[in-house]
Amino acid sequence: MAIKTSELNARLFGKADKRRATSAQEAQKAASDKAAVIELSVAGEATVEFELVRVAAADVANRTSVFSENAREQSFLNELALQDILTTLKDRGQQYPAVGRWLEGDKIEVLDGSRRRMSCILAKQDFLIYVAKGINSKHAKFLSDVANAHKPLSLYERGKEMQAMLDRGDVLDQKELAKVCQCSEALVSGALKAAALPLSLLQAYPSVAELGRPTIVKLHKLYFSLTDDEKAALDAKFEGTPVWQTVEATGVSRITREVTLVLEQWCDSLKPKAAKPEAPAIDLIKGRASYRRKGDAISINLKKLNDEDADAILAFIKSRLA
Repeated sequence: MAIKTSELNARLFGKADKRRATSAQEAQKAASDKAAVIELSVAGEATVEFELVRVAAADVANRTSVFSENAREQSFLNELALQDILTTLKDRGQQYPAVGRWLEGDKIEVLDGSRRRMSCILAKQDFLIYVAKGINSKHAKFLSDVANAHKPLSLYERGKEMQAMLDRGDVLDQKELAKVCQCSEALVSGALKAAALPLSLLQAYPSVAELGRPTIVKLHKLYFSLTDDEKAALDAKFEGTPVWQTVEATGVSRITREVTLVLEQWCDSLKPKAAKPEAPAIDLIKGRASYRRKGDAISINLKKLNDEDADAILAFIKSRLA
């Protein structure tokens, strides 16, 4: 029996679409049953049979890969970014299977479920995934995009998709982007700013999905105020241990604030220090004697002195300061 994509999401994610599913209980039961085979009507064009496959924990990293057009940036997936599902997965294993397609050599490409895949790798748990043959690129993209409704994309990931739409000519400008994406122009602007930032900078954070528009705007201003040489110097600082692992703080929000402070300090340190203006010289005798004072220091400039006057002035200074 073919089911609609929204109903499949309910089964896989344990969330019922109340407009389509009969009840939340039915959706939860279907997910917990983990049927060995399901039939899915993909994008309303073709009915495809998916079989449930269990990939051993030791084989997940090598046997599976993530669809190249998946909007989710895989390098952002770490233990803190995945903490919403890691705890349950470690205790009870994977609750809802992912969706993928077969590749050559018995390999599997994950279309929906890259967060679950990485969580299984980190937790060293078996990976459950519904896999089908004959999924073309169009249907693969459809399944991948539908899945992103479960966990919202970060501003960076949304910005990458928006920038691609602009580059392809799908929309004319940010105003039209806002209408198509059903969001504010301010959000579009923030997302595009995020997409313009280098991955190395964003990977300094524990969870890029937690970065709001104000932080993104601040980072964009900081980064693009640097010269090319200064940007290269900043990039070099990101080599090695991620910044978020080096700060002394706990909790994603606190770590995020600390990382932002570190990045601000780094950017500030890379900028040349502006030379402080020298205090103006004050004439005592025009053309012959002037001085400059800064705090408790004073410098005197004397000209056209004979030996007798020079000796007398130096002796006076010595007598006053000795």
